[in-house]
This record gives sequence, C-alpha cells and structure tokens, in this order.
Amino acid sequence: MKKAVVLVSGGLDSAVVLAMAKADGFQVYALSFAYGQRHHVELDAAKKVVAKHGASEHKIVNLDMRAIGGSCLTDDIKVPKDRVSMDRDQTDQAHAVPVTYVPARNTIFLSFALAYAEVIGSFDIFYGANAVDFSDYPDCRPDYIQAFQNLAALATKAVPGKSFHIHAPLIYLTKAEIIQAGNRLGVDFSLTHSCYDPVGDLACGHCDSCLFRRRGFLEANIEDPTHYF
Repeated sequence: MKKAVVLVSGGLDSAVVLAMAKADGFQVYALSFAYGQRHHVELDAAKKVVAKHGASEHKIVNLDMRAIGGSCLTDDIKVPKDRVSMDRDQTDQAHAVPVTYVPARNTIFLSFALAYAEVIGSFDIFYGANAVDFSDYPDCRPDYIQAFQNLAALATKAVPGKSFHIHAPLIYLTKAEIIQAGNRLGVDFSLTHSCYDPVGDLACGHCDSCLFRRRGFLEANIEDPTHYF
C-alpha cells in the first residue's frame, strides 16, 4: 500500500481529501498545524476527523505565524463579515487577495509535508486547494501546485524513477460538489469546522468561510450539521 501525507486542517475540504486518499488505496499519514491561528477549534476538529476516519499517524506541528502576521487569522485584524451572498450570482467579494489569506501558509505547510513524506518514504501529498470558491488565494491555483511539484523534484533526495505528486482533487470542484463527494464517501461533516471567527465552539455564520459552507450545503441539498451562533 502506497503512503500519502494528507494535510488536515479540520475543515470540510481537508476531511473530504482525507477520505479520497483512503478511497484511492493510500495509507494515510495526517499532518496538521498549530500555527498561531486565532482559535483552536479547527485543530480540535482535525483531531476528531482523523480519529473518526482513520490514519496510520497524525502529527501536529507547532509554528508561530503570529510572529509575522499579515492576516486576520494570525493578527489583530477584523474578520470580514457578510461579503458573500447565498445567491451565487450576488457575491460581494472584491476580486483581490482577501485578508483571510495567510502569507505563504500553503508553501510552509507543503514544505513540512514534503519533509514528512521523505522521512516515511512517500511520494504523494494531498491538500484541499480549491480554485472555485477561493479563486483569489494565490496558493490555491493550479499553476502554483505545478510549481511546487517541480520544486519538490529539485529540493529532495534523488530517487531513481520516483517523483513527487501534489494531489489537489478538489481544485475545480464547487463547494456543493465537494460536499456531495464527501457525502458519498461517508465523511462525518458534523466533526468539521470552517469558521474564521467562532464564538466559543459555535460558527459565527457570517464570515466568508461560513457563508461558502452554508451555500454549499444548500446547493448540495444536504443538511448542514454546523451549529451557528
């Protein structure tokens, strides 16, 4: 059985990617990060998702990205609210990189995943990049993924006949399609957490991520198990 490193954030996207990797026959090694995010609810969710759906190992790496800041997730910056309409044709987001983007986060996470893959003898890394709903995130674009894959070939120990593959199976799916795929694979969405600005254990219901999630479940015609404030 081939081994794969899967980035698991605790959100619904990464839970679906974990299920996809297992369905593809990979032995999963889950990797999560305590990177100084404004809340630890998502990390608690990541632990629950991995415990429920299974992995050979789950590592949690501690980073301090608050030392750099530059994002409302790692700095004292207000989280934008009510920018996304439940109507897909009426989204108020400006076409610019949003303040919810954490500078170079995916590059840092994928670099750790690459190191982990080298150690366990894996050449496959999965992460939940999506270029549809979050198309303004520079590190969720197909050309970024290809560039990192090229980097991986140059930055690691050479193994004859082997090359790294960065899997992003959600890249062209809408949130509704992701939810439907997860539903078919038996993902327990009640364990996942998407909110950028939770109130205790409750999702705020008004940040970009909450609204994309709510709209995704609505369009997928599947009940949203999230508890909103």
